[in-house]
Amino acid sequence: MIIAIRIVIKIMSEIKNFTLNFGPQHPSAHGVLRLILEMDGEVIQHADPHIGLLHRGTEKLVESKPFNQSIGYMDRLDYVSILCNEHAYVMAIEKLLSVQVPERAQYIRVMFDEITRILNHLMWLGAHALDIGAMTIFLYCFREREDLMDAYEAVSGSRMHATYYRPGGVYRDLPDSMSLYKASKWHNEKEIRQKNSNREGSLLDFLEDFTNRFPKCVDEYETLLTDNRIWKQRTVGIGVVSPERALQLGFTGPMLRGSGLEWDLRKKQPYEIYDILNFDIPVGVQGDCYDRYLVRVEEMRQSNHIVKQCIHWLRNNFGPVMTDNLKIAPPKRIKMKEDMEALVHHFKLFTEGYCVPEGEVYSAIEHPKGEMGIYMISDGANKPYRVKIRAPGFAHLSAMNEMVKGHMLSDVVAILGTMDIVFGEVDR
Repeated sequence: MIIAIRIVIKIMSEIKNFTLNFGPQHPSAHGVLRLILEMDGEVIQHADPHIGLLHRGTEKLVESKPFNQSIGYMDRLDYVSILCNEHAYVMAIEKLLSVQVPERAQYIRVMFDEITRILNHLMWLGAHALDIGAMTIFLYCFREREDLMDAYEAVSGSRMHATYYRPGGVYRDLPDSMSLYKASKWHNEKEIRQKNSNREGSLLDFLEDFTNRFPKCVDEYETLLTDNRIWKQRTVGIGVVSPERALQLGFTGPMLRGSGLEWDLRKKQPYEIYDILNFDIPVGVQGDCYDRYLVRVEEMRQSNHIVKQCIHWLRNNFGPVMTDNLKIAPPKRIKMKEDMEALVHHFKLFTEGYCVPEGEVYSAIEHPKGEMGIYMISDGANKPYRVKIRAPGFAHLSAMNEMVKGHMLSDVVAILGTMDIVFGEVDR
């Protein structure tokens, strides 16, 4: 007995607090996050997120260019929620200019915002589950992402950095055809016909086919995870945040709704045509990682429902997709190639841009990760005087210490994953 006590005392004397670097090379640290963890054995006493490894000075770059030349910078902020970033930025310019966006363009924007929300949540779900140890779900999620990336490519020519939204509308109307697969040494004619079966019509036909298939795909994700014993052990009761504390910490989006607060800008401060669409806001109960997972999964179903409504309206209603204010909108390409004045107008619009009236504006949208806001000051010139980007991920990361304190080291990965952080927006 005495020998056993002496061994325990010796072991206890050897256990000491130590500091651990989590990242930035760790895959679960999302590339450029360095977490300094103060550990007591396996238990976290303090977590200090160090950012600055990615910083590109996006806000200063935007201030150095004409308004219409900075839309592409928004794509790079959160490269998983591309068009939603653009939406907040172009809405800020439209408020300063008092420009009215055509109704068809509003429906197209909302449809692609929700496509972007699904894209974001698919990426989050696959990566979060992979971080925790589930591999199959990652492959399932990317299967559906491919179709939606093809929709991006159909309207903008690019699978990722679309630069499709414009102050006053969108770049162009929806295409009447989709790109088709071709036979190769890897795929024979029969396989190609099967792959092209939902690509024979327009983009709307393609998206309608996707919205019909997608609910069953979400059911598959839930079959893999929702009642999975290991998944629940890793997420239930982990990273709990009360509704009151979530508000104090500046949480928005699924992080806030996971704590039980029904706050969604699409319902509470509607923009574009969200006020006439039918959808629900999912909320959690416990405010843990599991609730935030359930909220995002249900959001994918609701976004799918919104896309269906937009497709139905766009099929039956036609019209312009860009404002008729020629100070903002470029001339049609046919006219530009025939008329010298139109050519000069096009040249000046894309080199000098346009002057925006003096004033300040804050424009916010319900981004897949939370509230994405652009605060902009104009001094009457052709470029913004000041731009401040309100990124949802920054507020969430600042709560890392509070959320991980007292948890085990392995729980850091689950809590970091549930935040759905992309460092382009955190570390602007």
